[in-house]
Amino acid sequence: MTTTNTTLALRALAFCSLATINTACTVLGPDYASPSMEIPTAYKEAAGLTMQARELSTDGRWWELFGDTQLDRLISQVEKRNYSLQAIAAQTRQARSLAEVARSVRFPTLVAGGTNDFGLLANWEVDLWGRIQRTVEASGAAAQASAADLMAAKLSLQAQLAQNYFQLRVQDADIALLRITVTYYERSLQITRNQYAVGVVDRGSIAQAQAQLSTAQAQVHDARLARAQLEHAVAVLVGNAPADFSLATAPIDIKVPEVPPMLPANLLERRPDIAAAERRVAVANAQIGVAEAAAYPALDLFAGVSIRKGLLGGAKILAPLYAGELPQAGRAKASAAYDESVANYRQMVLNGFREVEDALAAMQILNQASNAQTTAVQAARNAVSIAENQYRAGLVNYKSVIVAQASALVNDRAALSLLGRRLAASVSLIKALGGGWTPTTQTLMEPKDQY
Repeated sequence: MTTTNTTLALRALAFCSLATINTACTVLGPDYASPSMEIPTAYKEAAGLTMQARELSTDGRWWELFGDTQLDRLISQVEKRNYSLQAIAAQTRQARSLAEVARSVRFPTLVAGGTNDFGLLANWEVDLWGRIQRTVEASGAAAQASAADLMAAKLSLQAQLAQNYFQLRVQDADIALLRITVTYYERSLQITRNQYAVGVVDRGSIAQAQAQLSTAQAQVHDARLARAQLEHAVAVLVGNAPADFSLATAPIDIKVPEVPPMLPANLLERRPDIAAAERRVAVANAQIGVAEAAAYPALDLFAGVSIRKGLLGGAKILAPLYAGELPQAGRAKASAAYDESVANYRQMVLNGFREVEDALAAMQILNQASNAQTTAVQAARNAVSIAENQYRAGLVNYKSVIVAQASALVNDRAALSLLGRRLAASVSLIKALGGGWTPTTQTLMEPKDQY
């Protein structure tokens, strides 16, 4: 092929590309608008809150509110090593690739040897009715939805890890409490046996002391089992086999942070699962235009150069002559799919509001319960001291001591349980508020290739 012919072919290609851009005259289907939604002005369960906490950071590092360096390290491993997250990240890359494929259809394709004599041939479809444009819109929104799905999955796994970690630390404290109690009960049992030997108490007191000790020992084993299972769950979340992972026992030194509830209107922008649902509405909206365009003629143009035939060019029109009720059915199906996506989006928003209200109610009520439980713990410990003094003075039998000790243990463990529930509730509230995530272009369209 001569240089002149090649130049002519490229000029023809450039001319036809310009014609492609200027030819499209109609874009079928509705232009997208985000679905309307009634938004409350404030959360009901936030009434009476006097929080002085700062807003969640928009960098998404919400777990730093708890100030636990071990938790920080574990969460970083979730982002790098969790296999479920890697699978969703791969799905996101697939969706982004499909969007790039859809965008490429807008431009001509240039084929060498297309005329069977080593010529050049360019082909493209003129977007007369906006089918290609709507397809690009749909695939782009689908890629954005997939990216938001990735962020939602990451937030969910992070929250799951934090809650498991906090419960594990509660179990550490519970085991330590029970072991101290077992040691104390062992001494009490020995004292009771000595008293029985000199006729101060009867055999019933020994039986009661033994039962109390054995119950506490059984509770230690039960707490150890719960801790082991929580450690296994954490191991899997950070991409390890349980056999290759362990967390050293540590005292629980974690404060429940104050989490600002923000305004309900902000929830639509801060939750990645809601963002994903909204993007799927955009997908369904664009598909209506694709379905409508399918009922109209399609125009394909080609241009090129051949060694034997010189410049080539032409057009091919595909016009549906009769398709029965198929076009109407296609439009009806696309419209119904849009209605479904709108309903799913609105339900997702309502569920989001409910989750925030649930977490706010849990935070407030559990805080009140914790305050009451603190008083109960102190009263129970005082009751133990009084009962022991009365027993040593011969005013009561040993059963009174056992009852007081059992009550103190129950209250101490209840206080730990409430701490665990409050920590879990704070994580649930942060997750319900979106974890500080914001739908930037990078997080929606260009997820980091870290997997």
